[in-house]
Amino acid sequence: MKFAALALAAATFFASHTAFAHEYKVGEIEIGHPWSRATLPAAKVGGGYLKLTNEGTADDRLVAVASPIADRVEVHAMEMKDGVMMMRPLADGIEIKAGETVELAPGGFHLMLIDLKQPMTEGERVPLTLTFEKAGSIDVELAVEAARAPAAAAPQHSHH
Repeated sequence: MKFAALALAAATFFASHTAFAHEYKVGEIEIGHPWSRATLPAAKVGGGYLKLTNEGTADDRLVAVASPIADRVEVHAMEMKDGVMMMRPLADGIEIKAGETVELAPGGFHLMLIDLKQPMTEGERVPLTLTFEKAGSIDVELAVEAARAPAAAAPQHSHH
C-alpha cells in the first residue's frame, strides 16, 4: 500500500514538471521552455520568454515571430538609458551565434505579443511560429504561468 502511494506521488511530481518543461528543435537551433505570464482580461500586450541555443557551426538569427492570438509579435530588448529602463523592438531580430545561447527573459530580450485578441490564461498553451534566417520556421507553444509568479517559482534563466 505504501509503495503504491509513493509511486503515485512520484508519477504526479514528474508529470507536473514535464508539463512545463518543453523543448523544440529546428535545424541547429534548440528552443528551450517557451513560457509566458497570464495577462489580465483586458490586456492588449503579453510577453514571451525562451532560451535559444545554436548547436551549429554557423550563426543564425530569429527574424520573425507570429501568433494567432496577437496582431503582431516583436522581438524586444530592454536596456538602461540615462538611468531609465527602455524597451525597444529589434527590427532585425536577434542573432544566435554558433555554439552560443541567447536567453529571452523578463528584464532583457523578450517577445512582445501586441494587440492580443484574447487573454493569456494560466495553464494554457499559446501557439507561436518562430522563423529563423537559416534554420527555417517551427511552431512552438508558450506555457502560460501565473500572472505574478514569485521569482523563486518562475523558471530559472541565466543571461549569456
